Amino acid sequence: MVDEPRLAPSAHKHGVSVETIRHAFNHPIRVQQLDDTLITFIGPDHAGNLYEVGVVDTADGPLVVHAMIARPK
Repeated sequence: MVDEPRLAPSAHKHGVSVETIRHAFNHPIRVQQLDDTLITFIGPDHAGNLYEVGVVDTADGPLVVHAMIARPK
């Protein structure tokens, strides 16, 4: 398991709970580097619903900046 991520205020924009964000982050089924700074984790909540979690790697560890239900694409 990677360090527990910190959550930016923007991570809560779509109403995803802290527990769901952390579960999806810690149990990814897909990880994709989108650009030099942003990594997207696709992972489930406890019920198996998929979420996308956008993470920036900082000097202080991972910072979640985005979280929402995964889109079909």
